[in-house]
Amino acid sequence: MSKTITLMKRELSGYFATPVAYVFMVIFLLLSGILTFYVGSFYENGQADLQAMFTFQPWLYLFLIPAISMRLWAEERKSGTIELLMTLPVSLAQAVVAKFLAAWVFAGLTLALTFPFWITVNFLGNPDNGVIVASYIGSFLMAGGFLAIGACISASTKNQVIAFVISVALSFLFVLAGFPAVLNFFKPFVGQTVIDGISSLSFLTHFSSITSGVIDLRDLVFFASLIGCFLFANATLVELKKAD
Repeated sequence: MSKTITLMKRELSGYFATPVAYVFMVIFLLLSGILTFYVGSFYENGQADLQAMFTFQPWLYLFLIPAISMRLWAEERKSGTIELLMTLPVSLAQAVVAKFLAAWVFAGLTLALTFPFWITVNFLGNPDNGVIVASYIGSFLMAGGFLAIGACISASTKNQVIAFVISVALSFLFVLAGFPAVLNFFKPFVGQTVIDGISSLSFLTHFSSITSGVIDLRDLVFFASLIGCFLFANATLVELKKAD
C-alpha cells in the first residue's frame, strides 16, 4: 500500500506541475457558479439548500472528468513512458490504482473548492447540512465512477482526443440509463428484469438518492462495483497493449 500511495503522490504532483490543473479548477468553479446562481436560480428559489448546484454536477462531470482521465494512460503510451512506469518496483494493479486515486483526489480537491457556496447558503438561511454532506459524498463517488470509466478508455488508445470522446459517450449512456426514453426503447425487446437492471445503472438514479440525504448501501455498492470493474478492465487493457 505504501508503494501505491507514493506513486499516487507522484502522479498528483504532476497535475500541478503544469497550468492544466489550475485551468480545470477555474473552469469547474466558474461553470458551477453560473449554473447554480443563474441557470439554477439559486436566489429566486428562496430555498436554503445546494440542490441548484448538485443538480448540474452530473452534466459538468460528463465533460470535465473525461478531460482529466483522457491523459492517464493515453499520454503514457504515446510518449513511451509506460515502459518506464512498468520498470518501477510496483505491480500493474498498484500503478492502475495509484493513477486512479491521484485523479480522484484531484477531482475531490476541485469539488472541495466549492465550499464558499456552502458558506453562502448557511449565511442566507438554515439548511440541512446533513443533506449537503451526503450530497458532497455522492458527488465525490460519482466523480470516481466517471474517472474509472475514463481511465479504462484512456488505456485502450494512444490518442487523448479519442479517449475523451469515447469516455464522454460511454459516460453519457450511464447518465441516461434511467431515463424513460431509454427504458421505453428496450421495453419491446426485453423483460422487466432487464429493464430494472438497465435503470439501476443510471448515475442520476443513485446520485439523486444520495442528494436526498439518504446514503443507501445499494448506492455505495453500485459506485464501488462500477469503479472496481472498470479498474480491472483498465489493468487488463494496459497488460494487453503494453507491447504496442
